Amino acid sequence: MKYEKEILNAHELDNILTRLTFQIIEKCTDFENTKIVGIKRRGAILADRIKDKIKQFKNKDIEIGYLDITLYRDDLTEISEFPIIKGTEIHFNVKNKNIILVDDVIFTGRTVRAALDAITDYGRPKKIILAVLIDRGHRELPIQPNYKGKYVPTSLDERINVKLKELDGIDSISISKNIK
Repeated sequence: MKYEKEILNAHELDNILTRLTFQIIEKCTDFENTKIVGIKRRGAILADRIKDKIKQFKNKDIEIGYLDITLYRDDLTEISEFPIIKGTEIHFNVKNKNIILVDDVIFTGRTVRAALDAITDYGRPKKIILAVLIDRGHRELPIQPNYKGKYVPTSLDERINVKLKELDGIDSISISKNIK
């Protein structure tokens, strides 16, 4: 049996993304030298939404890229014998740029570590700023987001489920746990 409870609905999720965007706008002074990179899959969708909100509120059109970290994972051999590569799409030079790295959930920090390794294969950014929708704690690496939408304390046997309308047909965030 599985227990699942919605913790954010579509309206609340949008409000958090708007707040994240305003935090980025407040701290980012050089939009000409700033790029957004979303970690595939859901981080990429959230990056698109943040890009659109920056355009809406600041009238700045920031270049965006999408990062597949599959081959950079430290658990690659454990998750699949034949991993599915989704492809990185970064069509700009990252060297000396401010990169806003976007993901949906930060947990152990290992996904972000893999993303940092992947980005530096494209060049050395001036700065990397991490923006995440949900921080659930339990870090295994000393990695913290610069901007987080919401901190959701969890136990190790719980899971945060981010559903986005572009992939799942609905915007919703829930927490779930298998019950014995």
